[in-house]
Amino acid sequence: MKKPSKSELLRDGRDLIFITFGLACYALGWSAFFLPYKITTGGVTGIAAIIYYATNIPIQYSYFAINAALLLGAFRILGSKFTLKTLFAIFMLTFLLELFQKLIGTQQIIGPGQEFMACIVGAVLCGLGLGIVFVNNGSTGGTDIIAAVVNKYRDVTFGRMILYCDIVIISSCYFIFHDWQRVVFGFVTLVVISYVLDLIINSARQSVQFFIFSKEYQKIADKIISDTHRGVTVLNGTGWYSKNDVKVLVVLAKKSQSVSIFRLVKDIDPNAFISQSSVIGVYGEGFDRIKVK
Repeated sequence: MKKPSKSELLRDGRDLIFITFGLACYALGWSAFFLPYKITTGGVTGIAAIIYYATNIPIQYSYFAINAALLLGAFRILGSKFTLKTLFAIFMLTFLLELFQKLIGTQQIIGPGQEFMACIVGAVLCGLGLGIVFVNNGSTGGTDIIAAVVNKYRDVTFGRMILYCDIVIISSCYFIFHDWQRVVFGFVTLVVISYVLDLIINSARQSVQFFIFSKEYQKIADKIISDTHRGVTVLNGTGWYSKNDVKVLVVLAKKSQSVSIFRLVKDIDPNAFISQSSVIGVYGEGFDRIKVK
């Protein structure tokens, strides 16, 4: 078994820190805004909430038990690293749900009769938390596992897949409350969560394309490869005004790497000519996997 490098350990540690922060946002949304107002949304947490409303069994216990069963099927499909991070997330979220419920209790923070506002605020927190968890290669379990499996093989967004999985869960809360208003609140939270989730994930995956014109193209290309670990393609061109041959560097990178690329180009050749443009999607090694039906 290959021993992980120091950079891989640091990256995994960073992932766990951000996953924990995302889970804290998710647990806060549930404990402070959903449970006190008896609001249900999708996922295994939604199922656990319905069980809680019907039987008073704490939500974290049902959540843990259901996920323990679902996680057994995730190891072979999603790999050991994803499964271990998911296992970490399940234990951590179970702990955070119990912690926040003890701290907040049943008090309605926004005030009585503010169910719709609680829907929006709680859904934003949950969507933000899920987005941070997914961007850092984690999962909160349940329908997130199902969504991750489908996304691995099909070009279906996480938010859309979770939306499909959760419609039945939300509709079932009618049998507990016999109140269609609760069902509507559940769908409002689901739509907001899906929107915020996709927004976070798509923002993190934004890519850019650079065209770099410089006499120092060799130094710039070597520096980009060594510092940003992105590939560089050298094209032959002709400046039509000067009629001189030029070398053009083509670089595809994550948007978050734009500042680093600009800085290293400026350090090597302050007179370099650079164009940057956003690209809709980049697929292949180092970027998103190609998924077609």
